[in-house]
Amino acid sequence: MERGAKEKNHLLYKPYSLHGIIAKELTSLEEELKEIRRNGSSRELDGSASASTTTGPAPSSSEFEMSDTFYFCRRGIESIVDDEVTKCFSAEELDSWNLLTRSNYNFHHISTRLTVLWGLGVVIRYGFLLPLRLTLAITGVSLLVVFTTMIGFLPSGSMKNFLSEKVHLMCYRICVRALTAIITYHHSENKPKNGGICVANHTSPIDIIILASDGCYAMVGQIHGGLMGLIQKSMVKACPHIWFERSEVKDRHLVAKRLSDHVKDKSKLPILIFPEGTCINNTSVMMFKKGSFEIGSTVYPVAIKYDPRFGEAFWNSSKFGMVNYLLRMMSSWAIVCSVWYLPPMSRQEGEDAAQFANRVKAAIARQGGLVDLLWDGGLKRGKVKDTFKEEQQKLYSKILVGTQEDRSRS
Repeated sequence: MERGAKEKNHLLYKPYSLHGIIAKELTSLEEELKEIRRNGSSRELDGSASASTTTGPAPSSSEFEMSDTFYFCRRGIESIVDDEVTKCFSAEELDSWNLLTRSNYNFHHISTRLTVLWGLGVVIRYGFLLPLRLTLAITGVSLLVVFTTMIGFLPSGSMKNFLSEKVHLMCYRICVRALTAIITYHHSENKPKNGGICVANHTSPIDIIILASDGCYAMVGQIHGGLMGLIQKSMVKACPHIWFERSEVKDRHLVAKRLSDHVKDKSKLPILIFPEGTCINNTSVMMFKKGSFEIGSTVYPVAIKYDPRFGEAFWNSSKFGMVNYLLRMMSSWAIVCSVWYLPPMSRQEGEDAAQFANRVKAAIARQGGLVDLLWDGGLKRGKVKDTFKEEQQKLYSKILVGTQEDRSRS
């Protein structure tokens, strides 16, 4: 009875993670193995309590026990049942229907009145809102290309910078109107300043215009062809954006040097970077790439949170192309989001780039009400890296054989 009461109290005060459908205990591998071994040993002792034979010494914690396999089996089943990675790459399912066909995958006929309301919504969204929004979008992009090209002929100086900022703000705000975006900005006193780096969580390509409609930024990205390439070429004539050739993107040293040279010039606009490297469905924040945190500049974190009740902003690039995605966005009711400018952060003494990136990511997740995940967004299209597997193997091997220091003592 006493032991049962102790176990009950232990479970009551044990920390749990409730992010998924399974309540996972926030304990280390070593603690969980000790718990499994202790439970197994107690059952053996209870079963042999009436035996008169003496038992040998208890097995050492550095020896393999068959019960250890239960831990890995349980973790594997939990990962399959409650996959916290794959679900970050699909649109969030709503609790209630917002009269958009694509927001309810289990749609079935409910009532004639509701069907009529949905039909009226289709007429309004596709017959009135979509043509108006397309007109605004084409106008905004056309003005951006024309005006930035014209500004590019001006000599470098304060007048060119002033006109460039005004043109970019005007055109981005026209594009925001094309999405009927309702944006609430919080803590504007923390807006990024020249010579800094603005980092934000990434949900959609429109994250750029959501932020750029409230302030000007220097963009970083790969050079594209077609219409996107035309826009990039015209923009860089008026503002020092950082575009890379496809062959240069993988050269980390070249990328870091160009970013470092940019932030050293305090007259240049702050750089806008999305360190996740891919779009996440706005329920979580995944691992930040450490490259942008190695430069040593001041980092301005920004948290972006969309309200999916009026329109889904997440871009599932493996399912929809850019044109299809933009049409779906423009045929939604509206894009509603909140933007929080967090206080600037700098790298602390003794802190490496990865630790700094994790600290910034945690601050963004906490402010935006998002789940802070350690997984790499590259898992969207790739396999789990061998380093993740080796890390778990090393942890278990340390428990079995101990560290070199422990072996030397023995």
